[in-house]
Amino acid sequence: MEKKVITMEEVPINRFHYKMFAYAAGSTFVDGYVIGIIAVALSLMQRQFEMSVTTVGLVGMATLAGMFVGGMIGGYFTDLIGRKKMFLIDMLILLIVSILQYFIATPVQLVILRFILGIAIGADYPIAGALMAEFAPRKNRGQLLGGLNGFWYIGYAISYVVGYFLLYLGDSSWRWMLSSSAVPVALLLLARLNMPESPRWLASKGREDEAKAIIQKIFGDNVVMSQDEETEEKSKFLDIFRDGYGKWIFFVSAFWSFSVIPTFAMGTYIPEVIARFGFADGTTEYLGSALINIIYLVGLIPILHLIEKYGRRPTLIVPFFVASIALFLLGIASNYNLPFGVILFLFVLYGAFNTAMGAHQWVYPNELFPTRIRGTAMGFMTGFTRIVSAISTFLFPIILESFGLGVTMYLCSGIMFLGFLVSYIMAPETKGMSLAEASSITNSNHSVRSLKSDQTMNG
Repeated sequence: MEKKVITMEEVPINRFHYKMFAYAAGSTFVDGYVIGIIAVALSLMQRQFEMSVTTVGLVGMATLAGMFVGGMIGGYFTDLIGRKKMFLIDMLILLIVSILQYFIATPVQLVILRFILGIAIGADYPIAGALMAEFAPRKNRGQLLGGLNGFWYIGYAISYVVGYFLLYLGDSSWRWMLSSSAVPVALLLLARLNMPESPRWLASKGREDEAKAIIQKIFGDNVVMSQDEETEEKSKFLDIFRDGYGKWIFFVSAFWSFSVIPTFAMGTYIPEVIARFGFADGTTEYLGSALINIIYLVGLIPILHLIEKYGRRPTLIVPFFVASIALFLLGIASNYNLPFGVILFLFVLYGAFNTAMGAHQWVYPNELFPTRIRGTAMGFMTGFTRIVSAISTFLFPIILESFGLGVTMYLCSGIMFLGFLVSYIMAPETKGMSLAEASSITNSNHSVRSLKSDQTMNG
């Protein structure tokens, strides 16, 4: 009996999809780990180097500033030369720079290395998202893309655990902390050697035969690309602002920025924040930071179910609102000598819902743009949000020192509330759409077009 011909997006989720998820999730894990480990290492470095508040801010923001450059450049080259090549190049650079961090002699050297590290990480983001989106089944795309963001928090949390245990190595422990990122990077580089190129990207470059060969090798002879796949067209950077896509550049850049400003700014200095709440005896602030970041992950599992059940829009709006309230309550709590359990609860409430909304940082950018500019758009928005985060990370210790803990928490709450407003006004719904349908949403008639498309496909 002849097998029914289906498209890539109709293939049930299987072992291959989980393998691609692991390849892509490595990007966010490394990013979270690299950002997290500097928070512990930086507090120890200050005991050996004379560092002004400005220098501390530069070290904290260097990786994020590098991600601005990496995202802008890497996204474009991902669309230009392919997903796999850029994936491997980035990992090699990350491995070398991670090791070099052990040998720094001055804070300035660390700023330079962290900046280069950021370039490689920033370039890795658009590759990971594009690959996952282009291989994912339609019914599970939101879960797989959203799950990538969860590994940022896993990497971030594990970095604190590793940092906590490395504290016992003594004065040089911060060197081991910084260079420890070489371990996951080396493992990821080896794993990615066997990954395939994206058939969608190959087809968009006119290499249909290569695309078909990869699909048949992975999924079998009865699987094809959908009929609405893009034809060969040269990638141009400015295309991300044309044909209605500029609206989505603004929307994603805005809600993503409002989400990550408190995450990176507060997260980079969270041991000090915990200490200012009255919990500091040399190790408690580090253990508390590790515990808080691990429990943040409670927001991940529910959102991966809810994002497919209820859609993208409500699962973005509600978490923004709750996270804003939690940070506002932390501002109030800063004026009272409350038990650690209360502070922990408020941090976890904020962090869990922030983790939930963070899933959309991978879903929307990779659904709202077509294959030929998907990497470029993701790279641009990654870069934009990282430079915004870099500035906020630089300013955070200055604001904390100048205005105190309460005002700082209120500011973070206000930023989250702005994210709620932008999401409520602009967030589209792409649940159940094919990539071609989702990337054609440019006006209020998108739901009508989607319905017509579904009716056509169903005969």
